[in-house]
Formats: sequence, structure tokens, C-alpha cells
Amino acid sequence: MTPPGTSLFDLRKPSTRHPGLDGARGLAVVAMVLGHTLDALLAPEMRANAWLQRYWELRGITAPLFLLVAGFAVVAALGTSQESAGRTFGRRARRALLLLFLGYLVHWPGWDTVHALGWGEPLRSLVFTFDALQSIAVSLLVGAAVLVLARGTWTRAVVLGVLAVGIPLASTWMWSAATGWPVELRQAVGMPGTRFPLFPWAGFFFAGALAAHLLRLLRPGWPQGLALLALGTGLLVLTRQLTPDWSPTSAWLVAFRVGQGFLVLGAVNLLPRFVSGLLAPLGRSSLWLYVLHLPVVYGWAGTPGLAGRVGPTLGLLPTLGVGLGLLAVCFAIARLWQVVRGKRSPSSDATTWRARPVPMSSAALRSGQRI
Repeated sequence: MTPPGTSLFDLRKPSTRHPGLDGARGLAVVAMVLGHTLDALLAPEMRANAWLQRYWELRGITAPLFLLVAGFAVVAALGTSQESAGRTFGRRARRALLLLFLGYLVHWPGWDTVHALGWGEPLRSLVFTFDALQSIAVSLLVGAAVLVLARGTWTRAVVLGVLAVGIPLASTWMWSAATGWPVELRQAVGMPGTRFPLFPWAGFFFAGALAAHLLRLLRPGWPQGLALLALGTGLLVLTRQLTPDWSPTSAWLVAFRVGQGFLVLGAVNLLPRFVSGLLAPLGRSSLWLYVLHLPVVYGWAGTPGLAGRVGPTLGLLPTLGVGLGLLAVCFAIARLWQVVRGKRSPSSDATTWRARPVPMSSAALRSGQRI
């Protein structure tokens, strides 16, 4: 969190924000808003362009990156203190409940739909759509509890490793086991047509948490950046030795996307300070950018958004203009809300970090932390 009175772009003052996490999240939120706008407004003839098809493939890293960074942030904020997890559990639990509420709120279909469908499975499928925020929320709640219960360094590493690897590997079995469950649970656990079910999407969260735990003694910036690049490269090399599997329950796909995510996070850690400074404010407002832009693009409570009013009719430049304008307006609203609340950045966002408790000079402190 930026201390009161400290400018977001004042590079002479140390920040408690992890420089790579806000930057990576800022990069992802730009790709998300532009991607949703392109998906809703771009004319069909433009979509056939070869380079645009390549862009759709690369955009697949956006959602995994959000979960990866969320998991990394939870552990990075704890530092080496054995008591930090217990002290921050209540705050993380409240954060998870907020994410759950907002995640279901943005998918509220409206009272007209409720009256038309009645309280049956079709309506419950709409109301309890399990999206990215819900997946992060449940993963955050489980992860916070795990960090409280697993106190030892090696114990935490083992538990986080089991979750990071075991959740993707168990996804096909869990989808099959949940077949007869209520639709609300099937949406959360995994079923055909779901967007971000816990199996396998929670694997991204715990992969990030495991990486943060393994790299906790390295400072943010180039030390963690190089380590993350090495981890990402290793995972991508490993996935190339295996048979590709693009199915929604694929453990191979999770490993592939985690490798890509580590490369992005590592690269952002190595970016110059001024670039991190440009991306970080967007990253700190990513939750509100997500919540604000979705109703505008796709509609809410029966009111059509841009997808329903304009539809896929625009060229590339007009669509990009709409996306950038939407990003700017949503960011301005988010910042205005923070000013109204008297905060420069949301304190509940778990991207603060605590370094090793070793003496450091002020020059070393400045070099190790970037906005």
C-alpha cells in the first residue's frame, strides 16, 4: 500500500508494494478490457485476420495470470514471519467474501429473467455462474487457511505443491464425481460450459503461491525476475516434451499457462522503473476495472451492453478506441472512489510484501523496490 502523502510516481521513496505483481496485473487488465471489447464489437471479417487469430491465442494467458499473481501476492505479503498468516487471516477472509459477492453480482440476470424462468436449474445456472472472481475468492480463502495451518517452511512447500499439482491432475475425476451434485456446486467444481471452475483453475493460484514461497528469500526486481524466467522456461520446455491437451480439465494446459505466466511476471520484474510506474496504478485498480467494464461491455440485469447495442460491427481502430476509452473511464471512476474514501490505493489488495528481516542501507532499499 502506498503510504499517505507518497506519490505513486515518486521513485525516491520506498514502497511496500511488490513491483512485479502490480505491473503484471496492470498488463493483464489492459489485455482483458481490450480483449472483451474486441470480442464484443469487432466485425466478423476482421476476426479472420491471421495476426488477430494469433492475438486470441496469446490472450489466453490473461485469466491464468490474474490467478497466478493472486496466489503469489498472498504468500509474498507474509515474508518470513510465522505469525503473519494468522494475523492477516481475517482480512483475507473478508477480501474473499467481497470477491464472491462482486463475482455473483456482475452476473445477476435481472428480475424479469427471474420471473420468466422461475427458481429452477436454468435460472440457478445463471445466478451462480462461477467466474474468475469466485475462483480467486475460494482459492484465497483456502490458501489463507492453509498458510495458517501449515506453519513450517517445508510443510508449507509440500502442501502448496500438492495443491498446485494435485488440483489440475484431479480435475477430470472431480468433474465426473460432481455430475449428480446441485448445479451451484457443479458450477464451482467443474462441468461442461463452466468458465473458471476450481478444477483446474485453482491450480494457477496455488502455483503462484508455491513460486512465491520458494522465492521468498529473493528480493523483488531482478533477483525474482530471473528466477521466474528460469521457472517459466523450464515449465514450457517440459510441456513441449508431452502431448498437448487443450481440453478444459487438462493438467498439461495448466502447466503450459503457468509457464507463460511466470515468463510474464519475470519480465515485468525486470522492466525499468518508469514502465512499472505506468502499469502499477492499473494493477492496483484491477478489481474495480473488472467489475466496472463487464456490465458496460456485456450488459447487466437485463440491460444490454455494447455487445447487444452495437454488436460485432466495428473495424479494428474504432474497436480499440472504444476499449481504450472504456479503460480510461473505468480507471478514473476507480481512482475517484479511492479519493472519496480517502485512500491512495486499496489497502485490502494483498500485494504488499515483506522482505527478510536483515539490515539494509537506504540505497539498497531503493534499488530493491520499484513501483
